[in-house]
Amino acid sequence: MAGSANALQSAIFSRLTGDATLTGMIGAGAIFDRRLTGKAMPYVVLSEVVTSDFGPDAEEHLVTVEAWSDAEGRKQAQEIAAQVKVLLDGTALSLAGFVLVNLMHRSTRARREPKTRAHVARMEFRAVTE
Repeated sequence: MAGSANALQSAIFSRLTGDATLTGMIGAGAIFDRRLTGKAMPYVVLSEVVTSDFGPDAEEHLVTVEAWSDAEGRKQAQEIAAQVKVLLDGTALSLAGFVLVNLMHRSTRARREPKTRAHVARMEFRAVTE
C-alpha cells in the first residue's frame, strides 16, 4: 500500500485547486503542503497525513488541512474551511493506483495563532484507501 497517502494528497490538492469558489476566496496558487511565513494570507495548507494499517489491503489516513487568514477575526478562516469541507467531505476522489473507500470530515477547530494577527481553522478528515 506504499504510496496511497501520496496519491490521496495529490487527489485532495487537485480537488481544491480545481474549485473556482475556493480560488476566489484565497486566490490562485494559494494551496501549499507547508505553512509559508512570508506568503500573503489567506491560503490553505495540506498540513499533515498520518497513515495506519487498516486491514491486509487497506490504510487509514488522518488528514489535516488548515485555512490561514490574517483578516480581522476568525470569519474568513472559517468561511474558507467551510468551502474545503464542502469539497472534501464524502466526496469520491480518483486516486492514482488506489481506491478511496471514504473521506469524511471529523472536526474543525478555529483559533488565533499566538502573538500574531493570523487565524487558522484546522480541519481533520479521515480517509480509508485500498
